[in-house]
Amino acid sequence: MNLPYFLVAPAAALALALGLFLAFPKPLAADISDYEFQLVEPTAAKGDGAVIAVRLVDKRTGALVPDAVIFATRIDMAPDGMETMTSPIEAMPSTEPGVYLFRTDLVMAGGWRLSLGAKVQDEEGTLEARLELTATP
Repeated sequence: MNLPYFLVAPAAALALALGLFLAFPKPLAADISDYEFQLVEPTAAKGDGAVIAVRLVDKRTGALVPDAVIFATRIDMAPDGMETMTSPIEAMPSTEPGVYLFRTDLVMAGGWRLSLGAKVQDEEGTLEARLELTATP
């Protein structure tokens, strides 16, 4: 029995499309846990106007991630048991994509914790980080 062309062609096209879909599955979507902030340097000089650089990294590839929206920042001395000892912090422009700069006053030598909250472009959820650095005399 021969089927008419108008019935065979759509079925063949559907079979081809299904075969291509199964042969080339969609890559796994990234998750917010696939990203992390890292300190560029684990130490900074104690004093006013200290600049702290952090990079945002895609852990799957090691690539730097530009254009994150950092909406929450805090710096305190929690590593030394003084969480209530905070300092003002402000974002600064960076010339390197994926590297984010912050200016703060590290009024005391010792351990400091930088807390960040950010949105990564095209990802759901909020990336939160708590990075510890040392202010040196």
